[in-house]
Formats: sequence, C-alpha cells, structure tokens
Amino acid sequence: QVQLVESGGGLVQPGGSLRLSCAASGSIFRPYVMGWYRQAPGKERELVARISSGGSTNFVDDSVKGRFTISRDAAKPTVYLQMYRLQPEDTAVYFCNMWLGGTNYWGQGTQVTVSS
Repeated sequence: QVQLVESGGGLVQPGGSLRLSCAASGSIFRPYVMGWYRQAPGKERELVARISSGGSTNFVDDSVKGRFTISRDAAKPTVYLQMYRLQPEDTAVYFCNMWLGGTNYWGQGTQVTVSS
C-alpha cells in the first residue's frame, strides 16, 4: 500500500508563485513515476507534469511549459511542482500521482486558487 500526502496549495494573486510538495510512503520500489494532475470545476482531470524515479522529466503540458517545473528528491519518493506566473486558469485541485508496479496511486488533492 502506498500513501501520498500533498502540501503547498493556497490562494495566490495572478503572477504569483506556489510550490507543491508530495511525499509518498509505504511499499515503494523503483522504478516509479510521480506526477501532478489537476482538475478544474466542470472539467476533466488532466496531466500537468510527471517525472521518473531516475529524474527524467518525461512530460510537461504545453499550457504550463516555461512556468511550471517538476522535480524530485533523489533520496526519497518526494516530488515537487514549482509554479511561477500563475494565472486564473491554473485554478484547480492539484493531485499527486504515483505509478508503481502497474498501479496508480492518488493523493487527496490540494486546492490552488489564483485570484485577485
């Protein structure tokens, strides 16, 4: 069993920054992929970015390229999403995801609201 705990969401003004963190615990082995999805009201959940346990960033959505950076802690199963120049359309619940051994695990989600 794997547990994912996110932190770092909140309310920020347009143009501001936030950093999300997600720590995984439980029965974890390599390789795995960790990533961030988001779901805005009335919309489907979408992949924002993901990174492998080896450190390769294998996806960043076009809508956030140049503004968001995904990274991970090499020593432990923790992933970060640094978000710059946030815009109102980035408002969503952000979910941490881990793909491990053919199974997807999800965090509980953290709300990011971009508003003046």
